[in-house]
Amino acid sequence: MQELLSEIKNCTLCEAYIEPRPVVHVNELSKIMIIGQAPGTRVHKTGIPWNDPSGVQLRKWLNVSDDQFYNPDLFGIMPMGFCYPGKGKSGDLPPRKECAPKWHKQVLDHMPKLELTILIGMYAQQYYLGKDAKRTLTETVNHYEDYFPNYFVLPHPSPRNRFWLKKNEWFEKFVVPELQSRVREIIQE
Repeated sequence: MQELLSEIKNCTLCEAYIEPRPVVHVNELSKIMIIGQAPGTRVHKTGIPWNDPSGVQLRKWLNVSDDQFYNPDLFGIMPMGFCYPGKGKSGDLPPRKECAPKWHKQVLDHMPKLELTILIGMYAQQYYLGKDAKRTLTETVNHYEDYFPNYFVLPHPSPRNRFWLKKNEWFEKFVVPELQSRVREIIQE
């Protein structure tokens, strides 16, 4: 695994398009894999995944401390695009498409203890669920139980999604407690 992570950290696959600084945080003992979109500007600068307001919200949803979240024996963290994709008209650009096909399977093949993969946002859900993803992110998240026991699907925890959360109150009422229960079971084993 260390050799693979070294290759990833030195990846320059996209350097013609963006400034490469791959962010991935895993080891072979990780029990839960978090797959999100791509690092934001703060994560790009620090190299620490989910080191921003979205990460604070995600840890609240998971009901875990920073120490638990950043313990790679518990949580692996791997985005769809390993590097910051740049700014678009209304937020960050989508994750680069080169990373997931090049690296994801190799990383996951080195993780025999993995019990759950949390897919955050539409990019991760479409890639991993394929034709089983629903028509919209809201429908996919509303049918989260369809993807058990391997996957748990979530919207992005960005503060920009506060309107989605307000419109879909069922998420924090029903889905988040189920997520917390599942995470608690796994990390306490």
